[in-house]
Amino acid sequence: MTQTAEKHAFQAEVQEVLNLMTHSLYSNKEIFLRELISNASDACDKLRFEALQDDALLADDPELRIEIEADPDKRLLIIRDNGIGMTRDEVVENIGTIARSGTRRYLEQLKANGGESADGDSAEQLIGQFGVGFYASFIVADNVTLLTRHAGGDAGEGVRWESAGDGTYQVDDIELPRRGTEVILHLKEGEDEFLQAWTLRSLVNRYSDHIGFPIRLKETTPSEEEGGDDTVEWNTVNQASALWTLPKSDIADEDYTGFYQHLTHDNDDPLAWAHNHVEGAQNYTSLLYVPGKAPLDFMMQRDERHGLKLYVKRVFIMDAAEQLLPHYLRFVRGVVDSRDLPLNVSRELLQENEQVRKIRAAVVKRSLDLVTRLANTEPDKFATFWDQFGTVLKEGIVEDMGNQEKVAKLLRFTSTKDVSAGDVVSLDDYVGRMKADQDTIWYITADNLKAAQHSPHLELFRKEGIEVLLMHERIDEWMMGYFPEFDGKPLKSVAKGDVNLGEDSETEEEDAETPEVLKRMKDVLGDAVADVRASKRLTDSAACLVLGEHDMALHLKRMLEQAGQELPDSKPTLEVNLGHPLLERLSEAEGESFEDWTRIVHDQAVLAEGGQLEDPAAFVARINTLLVG
Repeated sequence: MTQTAEKHAFQAEVQEVLNLMTHSLYSNKEIFLRELISNASDACDKLRFEALQDDALLADDPELRIEIEADPDKRLLIIRDNGIGMTRDEVVENIGTIARSGTRRYLEQLKANGGESADGDSAEQLIGQFGVGFYASFIVADNVTLLTRHAGGDAGEGVRWESAGDGTYQVDDIELPRRGTEVILHLKEGEDEFLQAWTLRSLVNRYSDHIGFPIRLKETTPSEEEGGDDTVEWNTVNQASALWTLPKSDIADEDYTGFYQHLTHDNDDPLAWAHNHVEGAQNYTSLLYVPGKAPLDFMMQRDERHGLKLYVKRVFIMDAAEQLLPHYLRFVRGVVDSRDLPLNVSRELLQENEQVRKIRAAVVKRSLDLVTRLANTEPDKFATFWDQFGTVLKEGIVEDMGNQEKVAKLLRFTSTKDVSAGDVVSLDDYVGRMKADQDTIWYITADNLKAAQHSPHLELFRKEGIEVLLMHERIDEWMMGYFPEFDGKPLKSVAKGDVNLGEDSETEEEDAETPEVLKRMKDVLGDAVADVRASKRLTDSAACLVLGEHDMALHLKRMLEQAGQELPDSKPTLEVNLGHPLLERLSEAEGESFEDWTRIVHDQAVLAEGGQLEDPAAFVARINTLLVG
């Protein structure tokens, strides 16, 4: 074999991670062991799956296991497995780089805030957010060596990786007699506790008792006789049984929480979980979790693979089986273990399998039931859920028409009734306090909350004491295009089409001069508007733009156009409040002054609606002329 040694520099983000690991994570140092054991478990899982196609991969060492060994004299802690192992290229790719979006921005935020993000996250959150658990080794070690050989490879195809966490690492080709991976930590001074067998045993019990492979700890018992030989034993220190296969009555809350942290690499506790065994026409087990916090880059990950871990008869099949969950439930984490699917199930077979479709329907129902349970029984936890995942749940209104009503009951919105307190209301809350003669659920969409609160379209509704839902997230306008009614009542935008609140809210007939004023304004504005008319919805503002029933809000239209989307041309109607002093002044103007006033009224309405002026400089010039004139 030709020995080759190469020295590499870490990717910039990796070096930042190492700096944070070694200088910021002192409160929970023992998580490094959880992360290394979790990686070893994943490697065993992957080999067991690969062996379904090629049983020769397991022939030389069929019992998959994880081993922990401490050498106090040399200050070494060793974690090894006989799983899938890695090739040289995989070592460089998996350990030398971090390819997740948002990593650099998160690191810069942590650095600027002294190891804490703007949201209060600590550097410890990196492990859950970006899958950097291996680097946690440098919390307790000043040198880390990794030896690995890919399953099926020859003895001469081993790889040695080594780094002191100083910004570089070295990779060598070596001979290894066995497959799998061995991580050797040279512990720093002061970390002697991790060389003690009782400490290692207790950490395994705390963090990794649910791992589905035996974790064996090398323990030495001193001889009772002077000069006698010490007894060395490899003792299994975990249950070595998949948690989801156990009866629910045998599982404590701490066990569920520990398994969640192993599954997700999240250091926080989950908000809730649901564990179900299904027997009958289908036989499967599901264990679903709702996380307590969204990853930093959660909203940037929509096109990345998400889903549940799929097992068949406890054999790991797929890490993110998105066929089992729709996109809008991508925050759900967990495991599905089926007895009925074929062990060599492929991604394509999953897509076409009727049993998978039935499991998916059941998982979706249980996921929504889990969130509904939070909403009904634990409002504080549901408030946390909504803050973290409410936006993505709204996608379900469009994506899952079969469960639209169930999703709709979980939605929460700010409204004109509770906006001062910052509260949110459900659609059931809104319907429950509608006026006796009100048959419509009214809402408004805007680019942000303040724009929604101060919209001139709300003026008549405030006067009449009618509650309006304030929808101020970008997804809301898109969502409402697919959400025509709730509980048999239509949902209607206060900014679109005609508004008729009954005879009591009708304005008086306009005087004879009105049509002429409106006609003159329409002549000035030309094709910029579909029409100019007197408003029945304004009480304080001078003007507003009214869209057609099916037109897109200006703020969303602007965003899509900036993204290069071609959109159908649509023109709003300009409604004016003829009793407003600005309109009275406009009615008296003539010639160029009338044109300037008209355009100012129109431009103000565009800005209030979240639109963008075609010629901002001209608007400023007209304002200045009128101010000094």
